[in-house]
Amino acid sequence: MSELFDPLRRKWVARTPEEEVRQAVIVWLRDVQGFPAGLMESEYGFLYNRRRYRADILVFDRRLQPFLLVECKAPGVRLDAKVVEQVVRYTRVLAVRYVLVTNGTDTRLLQRRADGSGYDCLEKMPEKLSQDLGG
Repeated sequence: MSELFDPLRRKWVARTPEEEVRQAVIVWLRDVQGFPAGLMESEYGFLYNRRRYRADILVFDRRLQPFLLVECKAPGVRLDAKVVEQVVRYTRVLAVRYVLVTNGTDTRLLQRRADGSGYDCLEKMPEKLSQDLGG
């Protein structure tokens, strides 16, 4: 089986369809959106109701607080209610400002409401989401 190098984990990982999407998103976040690699982590582990979960990619703001949660699916996996439910569960622990869900062809960006009551899907991707990282 072939492998891909994950620059965030600094190791070679098995090439799977989901992993290809994850690595493409990492490159896009770093090279196009301008997020410093030092503020990103892939396969970020956390606990929720005493169960272990892993976020595909978590981006931190400049105060090292969770900022953007990315959930990657393999191409062809529909971004349906089940996927959204998974991400919502993650946001109960990781109170991020943004959530990005993608399968490589279909991508959705959600932004937390100002009152913190939930997330709304944005109509279009901001040009430079990293400008919102804070200082």
